[in-house]
Parts: sequence; C-alpha cells; structure tokens
Amino acid sequence: MKRGIVLFAHGSRDPEWGEPVRKLAGILAERDTDASVVTAFLEHLPPPLEQAVDTLAERGVNDITVVPVFIAQGGHLKQDLPRIVAAIRKTHAKLSIKLAPAMGESSAVLEAMAEFASLASRGAR
Repeated sequence: MKRGIVLFAHGSRDPEWGEPVRKLAGILAERDTDASVVTAFLEHLPPPLEQAVDTLAERGVNDITVVPVFIAQGGHLKQDLPRIVAAIRKTHAKLSIKLAPAMGESSAVLEAMAEFASLASRGAR
C-alpha cells in the first residue's frame, strides 16, 4: 500500500497563517520519504481536505492518515472532520482513510511546546 499523510489545520483569512503548516509538511516529507505528504485546511486557505485527498489518490496513494495540526479535540475535530471524512469515503470508497488524534495531545508535542515556552521566557527561540 502506498501511504499518504494529510496535515490538516484550521486555516485563516491571513495567507501567511498557513506557512508553518507547509513548513511542517516539508520537514515531514524529508523525514518520511515513503509517504506522500500534503496539507489541507478547514477554512479560508487552500486546499480543502477533499482536494488534498483527491491529490493523493491521483498519486496512487491508497492508505491515508489525516493528522490534525490542532492543540486538542474540539468541535471541529469531533464533529466537522468526521463528517467531511465520511463524505470523502463515499467518493473514494477504495481508500483507507484514518484519523489521528490532535497533534497537541501527543506527549512528545507537549514536551516540545514546553521546551519552547521555557526557552522563549529566557529570550531564546
């Protein structure tokens, strides 16, 4: 099976808002060369999740993991994302699409954020 990863973030009207998510996708693509990595946004920024999945399907990917770049599971991840994925599964019935938990719920991510906060308080970044 060919793997794909979608980094799914909220989005913003400010086009610069998506830059860290795109940078994260680049870092991930360099580290996990066996996976095809794309970004998707819930609102305002392209591409929406449906288009990101279409792109992966066009690349021959058949095993997709949607990784929410969110701090925690809120309404968007508990209600909106499952609804969007259910609709996508109807269109792409042959794809395996899994949902990962919110990134911010990972101990490793929380440790990295705590380290950043500590460094920032000392004037470092």
